[in-house]
Amino acid sequence: MEDIKMDKMSQAIWIAQSLFNRNKVSGSGAHLSFKEGDKIYITGNNECFGTITEESFSIVDLSGTHIGGIKPSKELQLHIIFYKKSSDIESVIHTNSFYSTLWSCRNHDNKFDCLPEYTPYLKMKLGTVGVVPYAPPASNELFENFAANIDSSDGFLLANHGPIVSGTNLMDAFAKIEELEESCRLAYEITINSQKS
Repeated sequence: MEDIKMDKMSQAIWIAQSLFNRNKVSGSGAHLSFKEGDKIYITGNNECFGTITEESFSIVDLSGTHIGGIKPSKELQLHIIFYKKSSDIESVIHTNSFYSTLWSCRNHDNKFDCLPEYTPYLKMKLGTVGVVPYAPPASNELFENFAANIDSSDGFLLANHGPIVSGTNLMDAFAKIEELEESCRLAYEITINSQKS
């Protein structure tokens, strides 16, 4: 692995292992990336967050061309689309966390802001959360759907798939994916409890 700011790599590994150890991800369905100059470091295809190391990362250029390391995640294009949205974006995280994925399976009247504002924290940390229409994972249709919706919301739920957020740095993206999962859990619990009463 060529020389990069090790604090970023260390943060990326810590974030991945933290998410795995707290059951926010499972198997090899999650991926994260961060920018370093004109390069993007992204977890490789089928890498497990629980066993992630420096060697678990692929290096691509800003257009997504593979330039080093292992094969990148097959959903690299989701990250590239996010990075093209704004030069302020320095990190992207996608998981299949339980409550966010559960909420992504529901029908939502508001496709551009699908979560009720029960607490102020989601809006404060992330903003609006849009729902991207379903397409098979890693398919061109999914990438097209995501690109068509990228300017409509701040974070996203890929329908029947899971959440994806960006941040101005790794820890910002981590805080957002955590807040999104908690907001989905709260929304689901309130919805279920209200239906019982």
